[in-house]
Amino acid sequence: MPTQAKAAVIDEITERFQRSSAAVLTEYRGLTVAQLTQLRRSLGAGSSYAVVKNTLTKRAADEVGHADLAPLLNGPTAIAFIEGDVVEAAKAIRDFARANPLLVVKGGVVEGRTVGPAEVTALADVEPREVLLAKLAGAMKGNLTKAAGLFQAPLSQVARLAAALQEKRESVEGPAAPAADDTAAADTTPDSADAADAAAGTD
Repeated sequence: MPTQAKAAVIDEITERFQRSSAAVLTEYRGLTVAQLTQLRRSLGAGSSYAVVKNTLTKRAADEVGHADLAPLLNGPTAIAFIEGDVVEAAKAIRDFARANPLLVVKGGVVEGRTVGPAEVTALADVEPREVLLAKLAGAMKGNLTKAAGLFQAPLSQVARLAAALQEKRESVEGPAAPAADDTAAADTTPDSADAADAAAGTD
């Protein structure tokens, strides 16, 4: 391959690494073109599956800071460049590998981090984003309900305790007597000047 053509291929692979949220390296030895096409279609919109040359891919990986992918770049290699839902693409690769054991997952890069084949499989077992969000929302709702119950419980207990104490006090002391009217009390108490006049009249 002429140097200029090699440089173009390296640039293309480099761009794919940079544009993708994940890249899964596989060995496809023994798979037919029809099977590879089926896998490519199963990855979903925005993703691609391309057979690559190891030497050129190593150079591209070096340029994007993934020199640690070099040990995986041996034998027939094809890379799934994932730009859509990473979990769904990982599920597609896992399911295809189960039906077609000739596909071997070597590892890859997910969100800028190099991962092994076990981590790619683990990623495939993650529940869909919608399910995780629904569970998170349910958990948050449950915690809010518990928190509201914790705030309300002491207040209701205090109210019940206060009512019980009031009832007990009334049963022991009887109903509280109404307060004396200040005006009536003033009318029935002799004024000090009147009392002095009455005392003077008796002399």
